[in-house]
Amino acid sequence: MQERRRIPRTRTFLGGLIAFNQRCSTMECLVRNMSRDGAKLVFGGMVEIPAEFDIMIRKRGESRRAHIVWRLETEAGVTFAAPEERRVISIEAARRIRELEAEREALRKRVAQLSEPM
Repeated sequence: MQERRRIPRTRTFLGGLIAFNQRCSTMECLVRNMSRDGAKLVFGGMVEIPAEFDIMIRKRGESRRAHIVWRLETEAGVTFAAPEERRVISIEAARRIRELEAEREALRKRVAQLSEPM
């Protein structure tokens, strides 16, 4: 089989977390090889994941946008988005933003309630 990748991948054994559905859904994975352009992901069982998602590699403190290139039942090959395409924030930051947005909405409702004429 001829290698078609522009940049060779390095073997890895890194824990990863993919996030999709506006970062409301997450799934653990194992990053088995990786380069700056892509990676091979392995899952604990048969999974169904979207064609595009964010992946966080905890040990490296990295978060990247990924696109599926190929997939099998328990594995997937992905390419990473070009830097100008990436507008990814950490999963923790996304959760905190959702919490603050919910808090702001609750406060807005409370102010409207208190402003009503009696």
